[in-house]
Order: sequence, then C-alpha cells, then structure tokens
Amino acid sequence: MDMNISEVIVFVLYLVFMLSIGIYFFVRDKNGGEKTYFLGGRQMGAWVAALSAGASDMSAWVLMGLPTSIYALGVGQVWIPVGLAIGYTISWIIEAPRLRRFSIVANDSITVPQYLTNRFLSKSKALQVICAVVFLVAYTIYSASSIKACGTLFNTVMGIDSTVAMYIAALIIVSYTFLGGFSAVCWTDFFQGMLILGALLIAPIFAAFMLDTNSAATVVQAGYWNPFSDWREIISGLAWGFGYFGMPHIIIRFMSIKSQKELKKSAKIGITWTILIVIFAALVGIIGRMFLGYDDAINENSLVFIAMVRKIFPGIISGILLSAVLAASMSTADSQLLSAASAFASDVYKPVIRKNKVSEKEMLWTGRFVVLAITIIAMFVASNPNTGSIMDLVSNAWGVFGSAFGPTILLSLFWKRFNFKGAVAGILTGTVVDIGWYLALSSTGIYELAPGFIISLIAAVIVTLCTKEPSPEVEKLFDDAVKYDQ
Repeated sequence: MDMNISEVIVFVLYLVFMLSIGIYFFVRDKNGGEKTYFLGGRQMGAWVAALSAGASDMSAWVLMGLPTSIYALGVGQVWIPVGLAIGYTISWIIEAPRLRRFSIVANDSITVPQYLTNRFLSKSKALQVICAVVFLVAYTIYSASSIKACGTLFNTVMGIDSTVAMYIAALIIVSYTFLGGFSAVCWTDFFQGMLILGALLIAPIFAAFMLDTNSAATVVQAGYWNPFSDWREIISGLAWGFGYFGMPHIIIRFMSIKSQKELKKSAKIGITWTILIVIFAALVGIIGRMFLGYDDAINENSLVFIAMVRKIFPGIISGILLSAVLAASMSTADSQLLSAASAFASDVYKPVIRKNKVSEKEMLWTGRFVVLAITIIAMFVASNPNTGSIMDLVSNAWGVFGSAFGPTILLSLFWKRFNFKGAVAGILTGTVVDIGWYLALSSTGIYELAPGFIISLIAAVIVTLCTKEPSPEVEKLFDDAVKYDQ
C-alpha cells in the first residue's frame, strides 16, 4: 500500500495532540504525589473512567487481531467478543462497586497488589512481590503487542520500516505516560475511546453498503458461517470473559472513580461502549471477508480493518479512521506501562528495597524509569519475528492476568472467610497452570485461561479452608467495606 500524504498529516497531528495532553498534566500535577501519579487522586469522573477502562482494554487487537481472526477462520471466532461482552458487563456490575469500597477501606490502596495485602492486614510483602513479578512479565508481553501493532500500521500507511516505526510509537507512548501519569493516561484514553468507537461504527457500515451481494457469498469457504462447528471455540471464546476480573490496568479504573454514584453512571457508559465495540469488531471481520475476499497478506499482518478503510475512504478520512488503530494501541500500552510501574514502585521498591524510607519525588521517578525499562524490553519482544501475531501476544498476557488474579480478587470481595494464604495460593496456581497449559497442552485447542481460572479458584478455596480463619480485625475490615458508601 502506498503512502498517502493526507493520512500522514492526520497521524502527525494526532500524535502531537496526545503529547500535549501529557505535557499539560505534567505541568498541572508537578507537585502531586504518588497517589496523584498512579491513581489520579481518585478524582476520575464517570465518562473519563468508563472510556478509559474500555480503551485501555481494547488495544489494537480489537481493530486488527480480532477482526482478522474472524475474517480468516470464520464466525466461530465470534465467541471471543461474546465472552468479552459478558465478562465486562459482570465486572462493572458485580466487581467494580465492591473493589472501589474495599480499596479505600483497605488503607486507601492505590495498586492491586497493595489492595490484596492490605485486605488481609498482612505485614508480609510476599504477595506484593509475587504480584509485581507477574505484572512485569505479563505487561511486557502485552505492551509488545501494542507496539507491534503501531509498527505494522506505520509500515503500511507511511512505508516506514516496521522496526523504526515501533521505536517512534514507543517514544510517543512513553513520553506522555512518563510526564503525566494516571491523569494523562485516562484523558488520552477518553479521546482515544471515542475515536475507536467512531471508526468501528463507520467502516463496516460503509463497506456493507458497497458490497456486491452476488459475488460476496462466493469468497467464503464452507463452514465459515457456522458458529457451532467446534465446541472448543465456544469454551475458549467464552473464557476470554474471565480475564476482566483480574486485569489490573482495567480494574484500577474502578478504584479511581470519585464516588459510588459516579461509578454507577460509569458502569452504564462503559458497558454500552464495550458491547458496541465488540459487535462492530466482529462485523469488520465478517463484512471484510465478503468485501475484500481472502488475502494471505491481510491475514498474516492483521490488516483487514486497514485494508477496508483505505479502499473505501479518501486520504483525510482514512487517516482519521486509521488513527483509531494508533489510539487502540497507545491507550492500552500506556495503561499497562503505568500499572507495571506502580506495582514495582509502590509494592517492591518502596516497602522492600527502600524499607519505606523514600520521598514522594523518588517514588515518582522510580515509576517513570520502570516505564522506560519495560518499554525497551517490550520493543525487543515486538521486533522479534518469532513472537507470534498481535492476537497471540494479547491472548498470552490476558490468560496470565485472568488466571492469576481473577479468582483471588473476586474471593477477596465476596468471601469473608478468605485469607492471605488462600490468596497467595490462588495467584501462584493460576500463573503456573496458565503458563503450563500454554506450553504443554495448547494443542488441545482449549484457551489456557479456562483451566487456569478454574484451577486457581479451586486452589484458593482449598488452601483457605485448610488454614486458619482470618482475624477479627480482618473480618471487621470486610464488614466495614461492604457498608462503605461514599
């Protein structure tokens, strides 16, 4: 595909706008502390929190990986968006209200590992360190998928070498995350969330009107339209929904909302946004198959959305719509980098390495340097041709997070008897089973998140029942959190 000057101009303007947001919040919050940089001071409104949670979730895989999977493999892949819609809805309705309450009552926790430790009034830092290690590994893989998507986009649109393009995208993402922290990430996610939704609504609708209905059916192989052709696709697709209960960069948004009233409003906005996104992402794949026909290059490089947009629209319009791919990539990468940085700085560096003898300024700069370090490692992963597709990288990281943290967080919010040892067992078991299944049993066709989540849940329950009940103080914290309503 040839370079289009109009698209390039739109891209440049878009990137400058994202950087300006980071600079604005750097100047505004330069005297803010750890809580401001990592959690926005718990002052996020309904619209910003909702679209930030959604945009940080829907990375480039929702515009590139998922549609291309449906484009190439058939309607059986729609179980992934079905699972995502169900899981996201349940997480907002069931998990979000309690997590916000519990994180405040549990010593005003600002990270997920910190919350899990404070929830059990534990003096041990083992849980924080284990969580931080899982974060660093999984987020490096997850960030690599977003950086790889940016490289593919720049290479396709501008003709820039994909590796050079990855460096450019990584530099932009790091810059505004490095400068502005959580507030910059949430506000850039807000604008990017609007752009992603607009692009996904427009592209398949225009393509559908331009379809040649006589020839469209001939480009689809037998069995393409059957969503029930393989029971493993159904189980694996629905299992994606489990990931939401333990996805740190998404559920941290629940903790940041300024009131329970705003949270209810945010839930309605977030659920509506996500359901629309996954429906139209599936339509991009289905309509793209009929509109473009099958092409190996489109499949190999996850280009169905990009090819569709460039075929339909003139340069300026296509540039705006393709900026949604940048938006999806950047909105997820920035959230992942900040979550990993906050986990290391707040849960390892401050309590373990520095023994709490650390200034606010030192904490902020530690977090910023972790952002930089993870980005550099993610760059090496993304530029390695053997790391797999964008969708492969996302599914690996998504599986680890859902298996490790989902069951433990849910149990901590709804089971008064749940204890610290059960939490440690759940996280360790989920991580080991997920990775072990991927390495040894992926040939079964079952997504590793399904067995990882279930076995983690069982392990956490068994260990809790076999060990000492929580103290009266921990039980009181649970009761106080349930009643909290501010």
